[in-house]
Amino acid sequence: MVRKNGGKSKDPVLVVVQLTGGNDFMNTLVPYTSGMYYDARKTVRITEDRVLKLNDTLGFHPAAGPLKELYDAGDVAIVQGIGYENSNRSHFRAMDIMHTAEPSRIATEGWVAKAIRQLDPEGKNVLTGVSFGRGLPRAMSAPGVRVTSVGDLDTYGLMTAVQIQEQRAEELDIFKRIYTPAIGTGATMNYMKQTGMDVLSGIDQLRAVPAGYKSSVEYANNSFAKSLRDVARTHIAGLGTRIFYVQHGGYDHHAVEMPNHEKLLGELSGALRDFMADLREHDAADNVVVYVFTEFGRRVQDNGSGTDHGSGGGAFIIGERVEGGLYAEYPSLDPKTFANGEDLAHTIDFRGVYATLLEQWMDVGSEDIVHGKYEQLNPFKAA
Repeated sequence: MVRKNGGKSKDPVLVVVQLTGGNDFMNTLVPYTSGMYYDARKTVRITEDRVLKLNDTLGFHPAAGPLKELYDAGDVAIVQGIGYENSNRSHFRAMDIMHTAEPSRIATEGWVAKAIRQLDPEGKNVLTGVSFGRGLPRAMSAPGVRVTSVGDLDTYGLMTAVQIQEQRAEELDIFKRIYTPAIGTGATMNYMKQTGMDVLSGIDQLRAVPAGYKSSVEYANNSFAKSLRDVARTHIAGLGTRIFYVQHGGYDHHAVEMPNHEKLLGELSGALRDFMADLREHDAADNVVVYVFTEFGRRVQDNGSGTDHGSGGGAFIIGERVEGGLYAEYPSLDPKTFANGEDLAHTIDFRGVYATLLEQWMDVGSEDIVHGKYEQLNPFKAA
């Protein structure tokens, strides 16, 4: 699939944004007319007068103003009630499930990596998949799939080849220590041997990116905004990257959620708005879609200061080719429907959302990646 722009063909690009820790969906998209919401959320709640209303029942957290701007422009599809049967509440296992699209067993290949394998079967371009930020996400790892992981593009451009090689070795060591207990030494070492240090072949291309970039958009001074700026700079440089991956951490709010969640949603929303504005300024937005996800939602009942691990989370699909609006159904707020008697029940399987992105946007076969067929959404405008 290609996107036509001014007579030129552009390959579709996907930017995956991971909200690590379990974003509180109920306080992101607030059911502000629900008495049950206010009964359950005695402390950790957004009052109706502060909600940025989308319709007669739902509204954004007040810190998500920039995201609402994008939504009002028709560029944001809100996917409600994402999850899967018997949702896992462990951070590690839940994120592992999201990374591999395999809830029933421990898998060794990430869903993004398997998409990259289809996009670049011979591994000709180590920049087909690029992760910005510390550490290589499991979603991008699979034997034989070459990807590039960069902490910071500005710092990267100043490092020597030896320093980059040392940083890569450190990140692979972290990967080994994290994942060996889950997938075994053999699978981990096999992956590491095949990816190794081949990232060095992309150094010269990435080093030249900052110098060739100019923009009037001023991103905020936080690590997430910097990562999205790195994505913009690399995409604008036209290096053939098809899937980018960035992470925004800190969403595990068991305590002091109100100020912390507000800060994070402000960072997230502002960076997404600036990212899209930057792409538009460079005529580079029409073939990019952003997918924002988290590993699970939070418990319906607050704990007095924060919220505990739950289910029934949500996601955002953002881009100029997106048909904005609400997708799937907001989880029922009837306690009789709660999962485990205390969680929001999911209304759409996350694997169906992956399949939507893979097939309808990236033109990649999804069945082998998500291990079956799942209900899809239709969040994209007609070509």
